[in-house]
Amino acid sequence: MQLKFFILILLFLQTLYANVETNSSVDSNLTNEEVLLIKAKQESQKYAKIKKDRDTLKTLKMQISDENMWIKSYASYLTAVDVKNNLDKIKKRIKYLSKHAKNVSDKSELNALIDKQKILATQVDNLKGDFALAPFSELITPPNIEKIPEISNPFDILGGYSLIKTFDANFEEYKKKKEALQNLIKTLQTQLRIYNHLAIIDTAHDYKKDIKRQKLQLEMFRRALDTMNVTMNVYQKRLDVAEVNIHKSIKRQIYGLIKITIIIFFIFLIFFLLKLIVKKYITDNERFYMANKIITFANFTIIILVLFFNYIENVSYIVTILGFASAGIAIAMKDWFMSLLGWLVIVFGGSIHVGDRIRVDLNGMKYVGDVLDISLLRITILEDITLTSIMQNRRAGRIIFIPNNYIFTKMIANYTHNSLKTVWDGIKITITFDSNHKKAMHLVKEITKKYSKGYTDITRKQLNKLRQNYSLKNTNVEPRIYSFIAPNGLDIEAWYLTNAYGTLTLRSVISADIVDAFNAEDDITIAYPTQKLNVSMHNEDAIEHNHELV
Repeated sequence: MQLKFFILILLFLQTLYANVETNSSVDSNLTNEEVLLIKAKQESQKYAKIKKDRDTLKTLKMQISDENMWIKSYASYLTAVDVKNNLDKIKKRIKYLSKHAKNVSDKSELNALIDKQKILATQVDNLKGDFALAPFSELITPPNIEKIPEISNPFDILGGYSLIKTFDANFEEYKKKKEALQNLIKTLQTQLRIYNHLAIIDTAHDYKKDIKRQKLQLEMFRRALDTMNVTMNVYQKRLDVAEVNIHKSIKRQIYGLIKITIIIFFIFLIFFLLKLIVKKYITDNERFYMANKIITFANFTIIILVLFFNYIENVSYIVTILGFASAGIAIAMKDWFMSLLGWLVIVFGGSIHVGDRIRVDLNGMKYVGDVLDISLLRITILEDITLTSIMQNRRAGRIIFIPNNYIFTKMIANYTHNSLKTVWDGIKITITFDSNHKKAMHLVKEITKKYSKGYTDITRKQLNKLRQNYSLKNTNVEPRIYSFIAPNGLDIEAWYLTNAYGTLTLRSVISADIVDAFNAEDDITIAYPTQKLNVSMHNEDAIEHNHELV
């Protein structure tokens, strides 16, 4: 204020001196008309300056948009202060009227003020954040840096980089707020200078209120900027520390991942070499398949254990939790666990191998096929055309999946267990009672011996190998011929050894040869249901029907 007063005095003296000189000059040299023209020109220049300053103020006000975050926050702060001041006045008036209200008018005013107090109290609660602490508190407060999550596995690396990006974005946004505040302060300073200039040259208007309001607003924004400068330095240092810690954790996890990758690579390499050795020295396909399965299983088990112990810090704690949860898990996944146990029994017990022909009885159905694969959970078989397919299923060629746990509860028959690759198959044919049954049995025996001789020799060798593991009493491998009395004649049963994978082919060949051999003999007749009709010619009215099944 003192500086402004001093400037006004200087301008007054300068104007007075100029007027004295002008008057003396005018008196001596200029006419009255010329003096008036000079004064008019001076006034015109003065008004031009005033108009220019006002236009500049208008432009600056347009630059400071009402949507500016700082202006909006300041306006909200002023509104909150006004509401609070009005509320304080109303409270004082209510307190006064509560004690001194006598007439109806005072009581009506009291009731109206009480209602207004409730409305203003609600507004104060809504605007509380704008003046309870300080103006611009939300804008000058940097984003909160929460506790940095621990990066304990490679999957958290992306999360770490995402967190760093979030920190950088928040810091850039905070910087933009600060830059916007700096630009706003520069604009307000320019407005203040213009108001001061107008107060000097435009004496027709009073700019004291505008200057006071501008100074107060500028002072508050400067304080906010000072606070932001201090806060920003602290915030930046905290962000630097947080980002350094995140980078250290990410670096540690990357090194750990590289180490685990190298270990896993060597594990794969070792088991790959083991597979090559097994392939070289094990020539039997079934043994090679099982050895390959065991090596693969061991390989992945070791890798899982390496990952488990590398990324689980408190293993004993995990084991304790799993111990408590094992009962529930065992119940919920009973079939899976039983299948895994069944896989161990199959693999290490040797009851079923890949390539074996097996039969499975399931839900009243029988499935006969060749084992394609034995996985941890199930046996996969390919259904073949067998007598079971012809007589019962009437279809074949399906892929059947059998859970490994069925080995404990269902009937599974192996036609090719161990080294045994042959099975007994039988053919039944019925001849009449008057046929030469001895010749028929001899013919059947010769035919079956002819076609099964090779399988008989193979089975004899296979049974000798089975003696090492099993107790065998009856090792007769020659074809067996039996005869049984039946209602329609005499049944001749022929049992012989054949390839477990080709029973139908040999059965078809032997059946055709037996029929041909019986038909070639006059004293052997194949029995089948027949009907014989005898008619008596002596008594045409009496017809006797004799039925004889031959």
